[in-house]
Amino acid sequence: MPEEVASTSSAPGAPKEAEGKKKSLPWIEKYRPQRFEEIVGNEETVARLGIFASQGNAPNIIIAGPPGVGKTTTILCLARILLGPNFREAVLELNASNERGIDVVRSKIKMFAQQKVTLPRGRHKIVILDEADSMTEGAQQALRRTMEIYSNTTRFALACNTSEKIIEPIQSRCAMLRFSKLSDAQVLAKVVEICQHENLSYDEDGLEAIVFTAQGDMRQALNNLQSTANGFGHISGANVFKVCDEPHPLLVQDMLQHCVKGDIHKAYKIMSKLWKLGYAAEDIIGNVFRVCRRMDMNEKLKLYFIREIGETHMKIVDGLNSLLQMSGLLARMCEASYEHS
Repeated sequence: MPEEVASTSSAPGAPKEAEGKKKSLPWIEKYRPQRFEEIVGNEETVARLGIFASQGNAPNIIIAGPPGVGKTTTILCLARILLGPNFREAVLELNASNERGIDVVRSKIKMFAQQKVTLPRGRHKIVILDEADSMTEGAQQALRRTMEIYSNTTRFALACNTSEKIIEPIQSRCAMLRFSKLSDAQVLAKVVEICQHENLSYDEDGLEAIVFTAQGDMRQALNNLQSTANGFGHISGANVFKVCDEPHPLLVQDMLQHCVKGDIHKAYKIMSKLWKLGYAAEDIIGNVFRVCRRMDMNEKLKLYFIREIGETHMKIVDGLNSLLQMSGLLARMCEASYEHS
């Protein structure tokens, strides 16, 4: 009798458990591209990697670019094509922002490079270093030597936000590839595809809000989409901004329109409201720039506004992040609108 119970309970539970795990996965992992064809944007750079993959003998590479554009994903796709079934045992993936000291290079990376793994002719083990620009200079110097010694058996793929922080000797040993931010259209297309796949309820304002908050970062877009879907069940502009908690672009747009009309009192009222809501000066000025850039207004006036916004942003970064700075910006923009009217 106990045997019967055991057999009936274990078999049907397994597929349900696997299904549950898949459902609980973050969408950035669930929809992470597995092949080059699935990667969004930076087509020319991905095509160059495709050539490396087809020829089999990939060089050491550095991929530099902003966050969330698919740098690590692209390297993983390349490793899967080159190594096939040996992928698990022949790839070492480290996040250099956590493990960034010289000891990691001397222990983990060196030990992996020394390991013997049977691979097809012309294939090499691959060390993937994410956030490589966070590595200390000592670790980078040690890595340079390791790259030299084990060049016959191991290839290194480094992903970083800014290549300037990688020392010159490592840069000269690698093929440099640069990724750029994704366009709004590319992010939108992927977001719509996932909405349809997940049977989500959405409207145009909601999709625009997702794209606006992502700013060319696909990871940010998918996280915001999943958070809004889980929290509210419907992707609308209001719901997205509740989840992302950014200064609402419509409020910022109203404020800028008052500046165009030269109405400092109404413009300041909105700025004061945003300030009282607790938004940081850097968040406000960032959204003021993004909205101003897209606004339909006199071109000369727009250029003046953008210059003033840029100068104020610089002061905020230097630590002058008070409401007085923001009010001064509004006053200068209102004054400029009188001169250009």
